[in-house]
Amino acid sequence: MKTEVISTVRMEDAGTTLGAELIKNGELVAFPTETVYGLGANGMDGEAVDRIFEAKGRPNDNPLILHIAKKNDVTKIWAHTPKLAKTLMDTFWPGPLTMIFNKADEVPYEVTAGLETVAIRMPADKTARLLIQKSGVPIAAPSANRSGRPSPTTAEHVLADMDGRIPLILDGGPCRYGVESTVLSLVGEPTILRPGAITREMLEAVIGPVRLAPSILNPLGEREVAASPGMKYKHYAPDADVHVVEGEPKPAAKRIRALYYDYEAEGRTVAILGTEQTMASYRNLNAYCLGDREDPESLCANLFRLLRDVGAHCDVILAEGVDTKETGLAFMNRLLRAAGFSRETV
Repeated sequence: MKTEVISTVRMEDAGTTLGAELIKNGELVAFPTETVYGLGANGMDGEAVDRIFEAKGRPNDNPLILHIAKKNDVTKIWAHTPKLAKTLMDTFWPGPLTMIFNKADEVPYEVTAGLETVAIRMPADKTARLLIQKSGVPIAAPSANRSGRPSPTTAEHVLADMDGRIPLILDGGPCRYGVESTVLSLVGEPTILRPGAITREMLEAVIGPVRLAPSILNPLGEREVAASPGMKYKHYAPDADVHVVEGEPKPAAKRIRALYYDYEAEGRTVAILGTEQTMASYRNLNAYCLGDREDPESLCANLFRLLRDVGAHCDVILAEGVDTKETGLAFMNRLLRAAGFSRETV
């Protein structure tokens, strides 16, 4: 299969029209969102959804998100719409918030991994919403990468993983946020299953107390069901091994330098993912800056790109952990899963 790439910056109408025809015919299309690139199929067609798992090499026990173009589309997907959801839609949609509630009978179990609940979001990206609108159906879409790899934040990342596996990639340029949407379960007490750009603090300002799932910063429990994408043990992993060092900037940087030389002595090639506050500590070492510790959104925006690019050219990545306040929680959730929870605190 030949994979075509169409720039939606230059040819948005032509690209989304072709993409919609492919979706209607049960094919797959990769498309940009404000979070990461998605790999989409007709979310009401179980056979089409199965093609997503095949293309990604993804286990089908991992649920998908349905993407919609209009708020009232939830009435076709959820059994009914809870009052809290309406409040959150009015505040955060379109945007990087996914909500989970009981599914309507029409939603195929291929989307929900056999669960009776389904995740929905309305992306802010104009190209994404235009593609959904023209397709005339909710689009089921995980991130457009090979299963377990870092999520793609550019069309080039998608092509590296999906070339020859899908017919079309819509290239909308780099994604704004760089990590996937916040996933909030509204079944029972509101609970964040996956953190993102819409933070716990932002949600609580609108609806009151919100729980955090224990598996956000820890491995999924042995008998715990993955109710959301991104809850599996190891996820977002680059080619290199990743080890996370948590703590205050100076002692963390000191420990990372020591580990760097230890790994080099073993004959392994090493790279460091540091922050603006510590880069001077890594002078003359193979180090890359993730961003500013005081601005965790900058860390999120660069994480997957650096995991991909740096991980392709070394054996080990040593990465700094940061505080888990606000969007720092989303950053640490992705980084720890990329590391398979290989971590230490100094």
